[in-house]
Amino acid sequence: MEEDPPSPQKRSTSPPTPFTLPVDSDKKATEFRPFSPSSLSSPHMRAFHLAWLSLFSCFFSTFSIPPLIPIIRHDLNLTDTDVGTAGMASFLGSIFSRLAMGPVCDLLGPRVASATLSLITAPIVLSASLVSSPQSFILVRFLVGFCLANFVANQFWMSSMFSGCVVGLANGVSAGWANMGAGVSQLLMPLIFTAITSLNVGTHTAWRLAFIVPSTFQALTAIMVLIYGQDLPSGNYKEFKKTKTESREEKFVHVLFNGLKNFRGWILGLTYGFCFGVELTTDNIIAQYFYDRFGVNLQVAGTIAASFGMANLFSRPMGGVISDQMGRRFGIRGRLWGLWAVQTAAGLLCVLLGRANSLWGSVLVMCVFSVFVQAAGGLTFGVVPFVSKRSLGVISGMTGSGGTVGAVATQMLLFSGSKFSKQTSISLMGLMMIVCTLPVSLIYFPQWGGMFCGPSFDPSEPADEHYRLLQ
Repeated sequence: MEEDPPSPQKRSTSPPTPFTLPVDSDKKATEFRPFSPSSLSSPHMRAFHLAWLSLFSCFFSTFSIPPLIPIIRHDLNLTDTDVGTAGMASFLGSIFSRLAMGPVCDLLGPRVASATLSLITAPIVLSASLVSSPQSFILVRFLVGFCLANFVANQFWMSSMFSGCVVGLANGVSAGWANMGAGVSQLLMPLIFTAITSLNVGTHTAWRLAFIVPSTFQALTAIMVLIYGQDLPSGNYKEFKKTKTESREEKFVHVLFNGLKNFRGWILGLTYGFCFGVELTTDNIIAQYFYDRFGVNLQVAGTIAASFGMANLFSRPMGGVISDQMGRRFGIRGRLWGLWAVQTAAGLLCVLLGRANSLWGSVLVMCVFSVFVQAAGGLTFGVVPFVSKRSLGVISGMTGSGGTVGAVATQMLLFSGSKFSKQTSISLMGLMMIVCTLPVSLIYFPQWGGMFCGPSFDPSEPADEHYRLLQ
């Protein structure tokens, strides 16, 4: 079966000026060339590199705190409940900001939305150096969590630049490379802290100075997005909206309402809550888990935790590739089956991680688990662009917010003063993944079908109202 295009498209035989990539009738790129020497001359690939780098800096900032928790915990006299509450607070902040980011992208475009968020939250990241009590620590983690809303702008931007035949790959690579920021942070922040203490700076001051690095990096990437970025292949959102006639323009509330009433978006939000949400939770607790359970030092715990996040270099892009390949062969049914199978396997591996009793056995299972759970995130956003074109930002925001809702749920139920040990909580988290992946079987598109049913769409009838075009 041929690929399931989100809208009827006509490939051009040669890239029209000024594009250096082949494009479809909507000027979206039909090829994805991140390593091409001329990639930066194309608005599509330039947007890709700016989007992933900007989101990378946001992940780096958000997860710059967890690897230093053993030091901060001692300095601020934090209890386990304080640490768990702070972790949950960081995800709560992300929920609200991601929900808002989707409609903002629909209204202003991904470039302005992304850069504005990063510039607003960069000083908040720096303010982590000023906390002096458990309450202020929890508040800062809540506000820093807003950084992760940049993910919605990232996926919206890629879906605006790349055609349906490669959008899964573009979304997967962009988010996957960006998510590595969490792993790099786990690796670098302990090294930055150690480097500062080697200059005869006390630990009380050293961990505070370390936050200058992520906050500065985030601000610089935001400025690059504003200067060099472009919302759409044909220009920026501001110019695009000026060219639209009043009769074609859909009101913000109308776009929001039509996204929120689309049941597919809610199911994808639930599914994403227990792949990306579990990934976020694992990023939050894994360094401390190895530090406490196996008695490794801060640097070793950070290195182990970094290997989990660094797998995003290839694992989430691999999910996008699988989604596109399954789409070309089996249509939307292949995308859905691929998502269910990979995420279910990730849940089983998560159960096994909690039951592993040796250090190296745990590390091995964690590495394999990281590949599957991150690939499931790529597979989820391989489906998102096919749900609604007019409310793409809203659907992206709903799905992205689902990721952080899942993180809050797992953090609150299993890792915030839970009566279970951490290893038991990890296994229970895996069981939750398996159960919450089952509703994928309920997703159905009249024009393309679902996991168990073929299409019921009559070409002579109007297109599915949930996917009506903007034009």
